[in-house]
Amino acid sequence: MDIKKVVIVGGGTAGWLAANHLGKTLFNTNDVTVTLIESPDIPTIGVGEGTVPAIRKSLQSFGISETEFITQCDVTFKQSIKFSNWLDSDIHGKNNFFHHLFDMPSPMGDDLTPFWLNREVEDYANIVSPQFRVCEAFKAPKKITTPEYVGSLGYAYHLNAAKFAKLLAKNARDKFSVEHILANVREVKLDDTGAVHSLVTDTQGELKFDLYIDCTGFEALIINKALKVPFVDKSKQLLVDRALTVQVPTESNEPIPPFTLATAHQAGWIWDIALSNRRGVGFVYSTKYMDDETAIKKLDKYLGGGLSGLNYRFLPMKVGYREKFWHQNCICLGLAQGFLEPLEATSILLTDFAASYIANRLPKSVVQMASIQTQFNQVMEYAWERVVEFIKLHYCLSDRSDSQFWVDNRDPSTIPDELARKLSLWQTHIPNREDFFSKFEVFDLENYLYVLYGMKYQTQADALTEKQMSLAIKQSHQLDQVALQLIGELPEHRDLLEKIKLYGLQSI
Repeated sequence: MDIKKVVIVGGGTAGWLAANHLGKTLFNTNDVTVTLIESPDIPTIGVGEGTVPAIRKSLQSFGISETEFITQCDVTFKQSIKFSNWLDSDIHGKNNFFHHLFDMPSPMGDDLTPFWLNREVEDYANIVSPQFRVCEAFKAPKKITTPEYVGSLGYAYHLNAAKFAKLLAKNARDKFSVEHILANVREVKLDDTGAVHSLVTDTQGELKFDLYIDCTGFEALIINKALKVPFVDKSKQLLVDRALTVQVPTESNEPIPPFTLATAHQAGWIWDIALSNRRGVGFVYSTKYMDDETAIKKLDKYLGGGLSGLNYRFLPMKVGYREKFWHQNCICLGLAQGFLEPLEATSILLTDFAASYIANRLPKSVVQMASIQTQFNQVMEYAWERVVEFIKLHYCLSDRSDSQFWVDNRDPSTIPDELARKLSLWQTHIPNREDFFSKFEVFDLENYLYVLYGMKYQTQADALTEKQMSLAIKQSHQLDQVALQLIGELPEHRDLLEKIKLYGLQSI
């Protein structure tokens, strides 16, 4: 049987990202249609308000103007994640921090990591990249004259998730002719083989398709409730399981940090994301080590007593992923696929990655489905496991001992075997490209370098020769000059955003 009718069940960021990827790929294929069924009663969950640089490629491929995106979705630029207090304050200072930058380290050609390990007197990111000081100066990553999706430095975005979903929806409908149906799915009918036969809706009756993409969030209406695909629990490795979230209004003249602020606390961490008109703040914690009442008090303290009068809500976090991401004629994406936690903005990242993969390998018939399904499941399991490892890295490297939460995060039984193996290797060898051998690495060498050495990981480095030391010092001075030049040339973050709203960026 040929695959002629594809349906995406669920809107939001996940559903509409999938609609754009599929719509773009299938737009000139006259015999294949893409439909998205969206409930008019379920709001978008605004957790995924941070992205990674890969989203720029997707948005550009969809034909979305960066100017339109920035002005319509309350977008701000994100050049880094600034981790505050993830290390012991008695050893590293009360307000210790490090940056996980989005620009490549050591851009002058030679790896400056050995140079830093032999000195270890400054922040690692400040030694290897000029972006550290650009971030600390609250500068934008580009100028108003810089073309769309191009920057002087690497960047991603912070965004309003609800507005982002609306922009993606309009683009998918208008550019790629994706059919949009507003209806609630009341029942998922299966056929004799256990595959999805049809969907029963409240306003459109029974609808039959060939391939079903489940983007129904935590409910996982098809992959979980109908097809009963098991969930792989990762709560023994990643200990946080709850978030207390709030939106904090800001003044129109307040400086906007060009980074996500991630501040560690007694039993987890706090995200702080600045949009143009508000901050999205989330207190992430483990209920094993902190109760809800204490979490409210801690968040109120973080906001300087500003929690009262604001509407806040609790979000449970079931940490893990589906045992299969493609089962029978159903593929799950977004929160239906799984969720770990907001650290490192992995939710939108994995959704975009998976949606692109499906669009580029969509089977033409049911006969082709089995082999592609097997490969997709293998690739996505690999990607999810690597994300688990990278998130765990932040916790198990911390030397904080002010609560049992941090002590337990260093327990070897909670550290994934592959991560433990790599950390053992990196005690005596600086990470290199060969340590990340798959094209499906979600986080690569440069990501690990920023986190490992931002958290003062002790790799036994060979002493540098006089020639090596001289070259490293020269390149370090060159990066200093580049940083000063960029700080002088680049606009203040908020100033650039205001100019984009007035004049727009240059289209490519």
